[in-house]
Parts: sequence; C-alpha cells; structure tokens
Amino acid sequence: MLTCIDGVLSKDDVAEFRRIMDASEWEDGRSTAGAQSAMVKRNEQLPPDSEVARKLGHRIISALTASPRFLAAAIPLQIFPPLFNRYAADSGHHFGLHVDNAIRGDRLTGLRIRTDLSVTLFLSEPEDYDGGELVIEDTYGSHEVKLPAGDCVLYPSTSLHLVTPVTRGSRVASFFWLQSMIRDDQARSMIFDLDAAIQALVARLGRDDPETVKLTGIYHNLIRTWAEV
Repeated sequence: MLTCIDGVLSKDDVAEFRRIMDASEWEDGRSTAGAQSAMVKRNEQLPPDSEVARKLGHRIISALTASPRFLAAAIPLQIFPPLFNRYAADSGHHFGLHVDNAIRGDRLTGLRIRTDLSVTLFLSEPEDYDGGELVIEDTYGSHEVKLPAGDCVLYPSTSLHLVTPVTRGSRVASFFWLQSMIRDDQARSMIFDLDAAIQALVARLGRDDPETVKLTGIYHNLIRTWAEV
C-alpha cells in the first residue's frame, strides 16, 4: 500500500529546515547504505548522528505522530530516527534500483527495527528541480512520486525502488523507516481501509450509531488479532 500524507510540515517549517540544512556540513550518502545499495547510491546526506539531524528528525516524528492519517496507515511500533539527503544536478546524483535493508540499527540509541514501511518526506518543491522522482515498483507496476515540500509518502520496505537522476536544481528530503504493529502489508492495508470507512460512517451517522459501533469493534478486534507489540 502506497499512502501520501499532505502537510506534515508547514511551508514555514520547511523553510526553516532548509535554512538549517543549507548551513550544515554534508557527507557521502553511501555511509548508511547496505552493500548492494552502496553500488547504486549517489547522493549526499547530513551526518546521521549530528545534532542537526537529530533535532530536525525529532520534529518530523512529532509532526507525523500528530497525524491521524499517518497513525491509521502505519500503526507504528518503532520509528527510526529520520535521515536527510540531497540530490544535486551538478553532481549527477541519483539512486539506482534497490530494496531497503530488512533491519536497521541506530548507533546512538541502540534501537533496532524491522523495516516494514519506508517514508520519504519531501523538502524541495517539485518546480525547483527536474528529475528526482521516487519510483516505487509493486505488483501493479511502477509508481512515480514527486510531492510538494512538507508532504510525505509511505510504502512497503519490501518494494524495489529508485530515485531518478536530478538534472536541474537539487532535491532535498528526509527518509526513514518504521516497524509497524501490523507486520503484514495486506492486513495493514485492510485495516486502513476499514478505518477510512468507519470515519466516513461516523461523519454521516454519528459515533453512537449501532452499526458504526459494531464496525469499530471489528476494527479493534482485527488489530488485537494481528498486532505484534
């Protein structure tokens, strides 16, 4: 399931992030890549353990966990500290086809997670750069994603994906992973769809409508059946 979430960060937040990031030192993005990814990864990133990356990452997690749509789509158990990358046209940056590592470990906190969902939060406006599309492959084909600054996309970490070469300007984003309480992507997708249907019924019939109450019970019992905590 591929899910887009609008307005995770405001335009003012994005502008502040970019001022801070533009004044920071960047390093080769291959420092956090796995063996296979390192062969096809050409970009820059903020040092993951830097104070800047940690502070900005904390703000992103706070904003995301305040989003009902994010919580409904991800049902997060653990969220990996966000990382930040930059693709510049004058450096020929791109990221070839790859799959994310199944397990990610954080050196500072000792956190280790199974990567169920990958997240990209865009920090550049689409008109500010050419290329740089995130292309995600699934059973229904390839999907190109290029969102406004402040918006993010969630997709299964099992997906093959790539970032096309940036040919003008620069593409700046945050990227990270999470472990969901619902491991299976199909089950998580059904729960998300059920939640959306319940919310639509609540808007029409009210929260105390008997059928709405019954469906809400089914929703929670499915989570109770499938959740890993």
